[in-house]
Amino acid sequence: MKVSKTQAAENRAGIVDAAARLYREKGLSGVGVAEITRDAGLTHGGLYRHFASKDALAREACLRAFEWTITPLDGLEQDGNASATAKLQAMVDSYLSVNHRDHPGEGCPAAALATDAARAGPEMSEVFAQGVERNIQRFMRVLEGEPAEKRAQTMVMLSSMIGALVLARATAAGNSALSAEILRTLRERLVPGAQDVDGLPE
Repeated sequence: MKVSKTQAAENRAGIVDAAARLYREKGLSGVGVAEITRDAGLTHGGLYRHFASKDALAREACLRAFEWTITPLDGLEQDGNASATAKLQAMVDSYLSVNHRDHPGEGCPAAALATDAARAGPEMSEVFAQGVERNIQRFMRVLEGEPAEKRAQTMVMLSSMIGALVLARATAAGNSALSAEILRTLRERLVPGAQDVDGLPE
């Protein structure tokens, strides 16, 4: 049966969305084509009607994953009454939360896929760099000051948050108290006076 252009586009988007989530959950090498297409509700062979290779899908899925945003940032960017400190606090609290730690498939691709991307060759590295740069530019809009200083501050904050989230995930199953301590400490140090996130132990 011939598939309409609209249905074909929806199928393609479904594959990319499924891959973006599954790659963040299991890593680039931890997911097969069959699992991705099954998750998207399609047959195995359907993938290659839309993508030249699994690597091509991985690159597009990585870009799609970088469309993820820290939820509070969306509203705060439009809130003219929110201070820069309040915006940073909300951003850091959301990123360094138990919910984000425990749901990598719905979260930041930098924390989930950076090591994989570094090993996947120059084409994936280029795609990943585009996503990182997009995040840098977006986070800079929340800050105040000169562009060069805002960029430097953004890099420090992003690198600190990503590193903390990676460590918190790596230690969560073996030492949940340490995992929570890492998240809590970085929230407090990155934005002094930040309020603690519900669900994290003191």
